Amino acid sequence: MRPEMQRLPFAMLSTTDLACSRGERRLFAGLSFTIEAGEWLHVGGENGSGKTTLLRTLAGLSPADAGRVSWRGSQVGPDDTGFRRSLLYLGHQAALKDELTPRENLRLGLAIDGFAANDAALVEALACAGLAGCEDLAVRHLSAGQKRRVLLARMLMRPADLWVLDEPFNALDSDGCHLLGSLLADHLAVGGVAVLTSHQPVPLRGGQELTL
Repeated sequence: MRPEMQRLPFAMLSTTDLACSRGERRLFAGLSFTIEAGEWLHVGGENGSGKTTLLRTLAGLSPADAGRVSWRGSQVGPDDTGFRRSLLYLGHQAALKDELTPRENLRLGLAIDGFAANDAALVEALACAGLAGCEDLAVRHLSAGQKRRVLLARMLMRPADLWVLDEPFNALDSDGCHLLGSLLADHLAVGGVAVLTSHQPVPLRGGQELTL
């Protein structure tokens, strides 16, 4: 289903002296890194070390105590609509509405990000994500792995140069992990950037490692 791959514009994500806290506890400070087009970063660390906080900060969802996040050389601001359109953020939770169907959730998620898709494209994406026949079931009837596959369909359809993914392999079976690995490889092959956490092996070569 994935459209013909086209090389993305130059993409670069960087942080400079980034510091974040949770309550009174400092999670990390002085964090600086750069990810060039076609590269990815695996963020590791113990539970509570700040992995999710870092990803939310990179996505502009949580403020930093100090430092800055830059995208393509410009500091990311709270109302940076250009950055928002370049970003696909998937949190640790599926963040789906249980009363809606996969098709409805996918359409809604795209609409929130300012993108539209016809029914045929939605159904095709869900089928490619392994949800053929489940398009019109309420999400509350799906397994945890099937809910994650709705997010894989979103990755298939949502144009974005930067992917920020919190435990994307969580609850996926081996076929789902293979599909996600392929999506990530395709994304990087056209110059995309990815930052992710994972307690499972990531089926990608190379990549930077950051341990908090």
